[in-house]
Amino acid sequence: MSSPRISPLLVALLAVASMQIQAQSAQGLEHRKVDLIVPSAHNDVSPPLRDMAAIPPSTVRHGRPVREHRIPFDDGPELDADPLLATSQGRGKPGGTPPDVPTVGIGADGVGNGFTGPAGTMTVNSAPPDTSGAVGATQFVQWVNTAFAVFDKTTKAAVYGPADGKSLWAGFGGPCESRNDGDPVAQYDKLAGRWVVSQFSVPGGSAGYWQCIAVSTTSDATGTWNRYAFQYTQFNDFPKLAVWPDAYYVSYNMFTNTFQGSTVCAIDRAKMLAGLPATQQCIKLASTYGSTLPSDLDGPPPAAGTPNYVVARATNSVNLWRFSVDWANTANTKLSGPVNVPVASFSAACSGGNCITQPGTQNKLDSLADRLNYRAAYRTLNGGTVVLNHAVSTGSKRTALAAVRWYELRNVAPTGTPTLAQQGTFGGGDGVHRWMGSIGQDKFGNIAVAYSASGSSVYPSMRMASRVTTDAAGALKDETILKGGTGSQTGSLTRWGDYSQISIDPVDDCTFWATNEYIKANGSFNWNTWITSFKMPGCP
Repeated sequence: MSSPRISPLLVALLAVASMQIQAQSAQGLEHRKVDLIVPSAHNDVSPPLRDMAAIPPSTVRHGRPVREHRIPFDDGPELDADPLLATSQGRGKPGGTPPDVPTVGIGADGVGNGFTGPAGTMTVNSAPPDTSGAVGATQFVQWVNTAFAVFDKTTKAAVYGPADGKSLWAGFGGPCESRNDGDPVAQYDKLAGRWVVSQFSVPGGSAGYWQCIAVSTTSDATGTWNRYAFQYTQFNDFPKLAVWPDAYYVSYNMFTNTFQGSTVCAIDRAKMLAGLPATQQCIKLASTYGSTLPSDLDGPPPAAGTPNYVVARATNSVNLWRFSVDWANTANTKLSGPVNVPVASFSAACSGGNCITQPGTQNKLDSLADRLNYRAAYRTLNGGTVVLNHAVSTGSKRTALAAVRWYELRNVAPTGTPTLAQQGTFGGGDGVHRWMGSIGQDKFGNIAVAYSASGSSVYPSMRMASRVTTDAAGALKDETILKGGTGSQTGSLTRWGDYSQISIDPVDDCTFWATNEYIKANGSFNWNTWITSFKMPGCP
């Protein structure tokens, strides 16, 4: 199939810049209108994935790790100690006291160095993995920067892969088929019973910048897929995809030679589910806002017309916008906000840089503390709830450890004022850094965070901590080692992960599935990943 063509209409639409700010409400909130209308440059329906050859992941190592562009970073004053640190959290203590302790399932290696599946054995060729994965009705789909695999949910055995990311795009044409630039996201649309995957292709220059998004036609990830290519004139870095009833929402950090700000787009979900040409409505934020996250739905849908809630980390606070999309009349689409929700004071772990220690090496890992960690998980509980997390410092630079700061926002309704229901900082005091978390909430309101952990005597590992609804507000407990590492990331490679992911099982709406990075042996380009599940008391 020929490469996608860029029509004069697309060029014109991309150049459209309607008024950035239409009005301000009585509360002083901005109501931003659509800046870009981006129709799909090309779409088709793939053959069944099971009938498509899994292209082996390349064994040619990239000369340097795949890099995220840094956004301008402005942290508050350094704190002597995090005000939310508590000694009652049970940090560093394995297990817990029944009946509150989570039940952990049998885990399995995911895509990574030495991973073997139906298509053969993989050798890692790039770093970091940017580990993403989601659970569906009968399968788990995991996608890392260079490759993906489909797993049987019950056995955790791979039924497809490991496959180069280009495998899904074979026969599609254009940069989506010819390049594998990573930054992937794998999601499961629980309302439709479909898979949604995304990665970018960024040749740049006259070849442009692309987002490649595919939606499965059934709940079977090895079946056929509706495939789409969307083009931008700026580099669409760090894309983060979320599922919502009226659209698939995706956020980008946009760059030219410099950071241009966060852009959030609504993609026509109904058209993509039907395999029809689809359109994105995109709204730009100022360059003072970066790394926004659209909220991702767990559990039952909110009332029809409920806007998507877009969030971002701010100085000692969280910013929240409401994105209302109108597919019949673009002029009605708006992004309102931000509502600023104050939280307890914090300093970013490592001042947003590298401080994570490891055994046997002076190489320190990146905290990725300049942004909220993926996902922003939404439920209809308590008037609309969003749970979030990011990495903070436990104290002064000389003795500071990275720790997980988390929040539960409630009453994130179409109107009204969001409230901070609870907040906590988990970590500190035991020489272990905790960072790069992913947070989720089950149908009962229980909360869990899975994260990376490392220290001078602890190899980079995967852990989790949790709480039940009867626990004291702000407390996480029952830290559990999900997968212990046995190696450090050495050389000059400081990047670790960039993101991990928790998803909630759509069958029972209460089993957590988590995937993250670890390493089996010292090295630079030899990472591994782990897939596991766990559930809180009361989950059948």
